[in-house]
This record gives sequence, structure tokens and C-alpha cells, in this order.
Amino acid sequence: MTLVATDPSTSTLPQSEVHLEEQTRKFVLTLSCVERAGIVQAVTTFLFERGFNIDEHQQFDDGLRQTLHLRSAFSGSSAYTPERLEEEFRSIADRFDMKFSFHDQTKQRILVMVSKFGHCLNDLLFRWRGGSLGGDIALVVSNHETHRAMADAAGLPFIYLPVTSETKAAAEQRLLELVDEYDIDLVVLARYMQVLSDDLCRALEGRAINIHHSFLPGFKGARPYHQAYDRGVKLVGATAHYVTAELDEGPIIEQEVIRVDHSYGPTALSTVGQDAEALALSRAVRWHCEHRVLLDRTSTVVFR
Repeated sequence: MTLVATDPSTSTLPQSEVHLEEQTRKFVLTLSCVERAGIVQAVTTFLFERGFNIDEHQQFDDGLRQTLHLRSAFSGSSAYTPERLEEEFRSIADRFDMKFSFHDQTKQRILVMVSKFGHCLNDLLFRWRGGSLGGDIALVVSNHETHRAMADAAGLPFIYLPVTSETKAAAEQRLLELVDEYDIDLVVLARYMQVLSDDLCRALEGRAINIHHSFLPGFKGARPYHQAYDRGVKLVGATAHYVTAELDEGPIIEQEVIRVDHSYGPTALSTVGQDAEALALSRAVRWHCEHRVLLDRTSTVVFR
């Protein structure tokens, strides 16, 4: 079959349709501020005056905290960049004392950390290769060699980074170097069984997500499914949350639940719990990468 280049001037399509893809760019605006009149009007007027079309708009007016959270996805001229939009929006943001950011379609780059349990890593890789994760996995880091083959099969770099009490500081420094080296936007702890130092948690604030194999704040620490069995739980859950210096206390992004009964021992609880972990983590990662999660002190607002 011979491919013939098409001259736009001879196309039967209108010129606006021929160049639509190259002229249109998609963006997302997220913002949070104290609730007051005129905010939404200011945002929509700003976008209208620049010829943008709002494709999706969500907002949450928190009457208890007197705050407004907003996410607008919009499209328009490719002459704009997030940096240009931020500069031109600054006067509005200052007027309402907004915390805001603009993003384009550039996918978030993800570093996945894993130890010996590989079910969450496997699920993330499956969704990434299928195009439904929302971001791009750039590399896998582990304190064990267990899942090197899984990373190799996905065509990803695998960095073995062992951690002991003596090497912990050096290992965390190396991790931060990898974050810079690979231009990482998000670190995902996919059942990475090491406690991060306070300094590392602060360095990754707002850009590191952990999966905890139980509902928080219940059943913290080791052997949560044994704790759950001892208490005779009827629901097994998992919690995806941002990493903070306070162990397992970070703002919660997503939780998943599976109903069980008295016949489930610790092993069976762990098996069904792994399904909950994979689901909760993948959703949290996707929503973060799509800029749907807004931090609000110790909690989050999630625009699904």
C-alpha cells in the first residue's frame, strides 16, 4: 500500500478541522482558597477571555471549613503553556489568596518502590501498559531482588537499593538522587516495607503515595490481618494515603472494602485484602496523576 502525503490546501475538510489537533491543547486548573463570592466567575471569565472551552468542572464548597476547592479541565490554543497561564492568573490568585496550579497533558513520571509482596506492583504495571494508570512508570526501586524479572519484563530499569540501619541514610539519599535523575513526579510505595525517615517524608511531601493493608487508623503496624482476624472483622479494607512523617497518618486518598465473614482466617483475609490494596492504590495513583486530588490540611478532596 502506498501512502500519499495530504496537502491541507487540497483537503475536503474545513481548515479548522484539519488543524484542530495541532491547535488545541488540554489543561487542568486546580485551586483552593477561602470561600467568598466571585471566585468561580473570576475563573470562568479568565478562561473565556482567552478562548478556552471548559470540558469538565467540579467544585466543592466546604461549609464547615469555609473553603472552596475547584478543578477545571479546559482546552484551547496551544500557544499557551502552564507557565504562561500561571503568570497571567497571578493577579486573580492574589486577589482571592488562592493556592493554585495549572497542568497540561504531560504525564506524571512515577517511581515505584516495592519489597517482597509484588501484587500491587504487578497491578500498576498492568494498568500502565494498558494506558489506564494516568501516568508513566519510569523505574522500579526495591530493597530486595525479588521482582527484578517483573520490571525487566516490562522494560523498566530495576534499582536494587538494600536498606539496613547502617545504610538507611545513604539509601534514602540515593533515592532522592534517582528522583532527580529520572525527573520523577510521584513516588509510589507499592507495599514497600521500610519506614521512611522524617527528612525523606518532608522532601517528598505531597508527591509520595503509600498503600496500607488495612483501614486507617485501625490495625496499624505489622500483621494487620492477624489483628483483624482476632477482632472478628466483617470487612477487609485497604487505604491509599500520602506519606507524611507521622507513620500511617497521612491524608487519605482512597479506601477499598471487601466483605468477609467468620470463616476467613488470616491467610484468606490477606488474600482478599491484596485485591483491595491493588484497587485502592491504582485509583489513588490515577487520580493524583490526573490532578484530581487536592490536599486540605490532614485530609483530601478528590474529584473523581
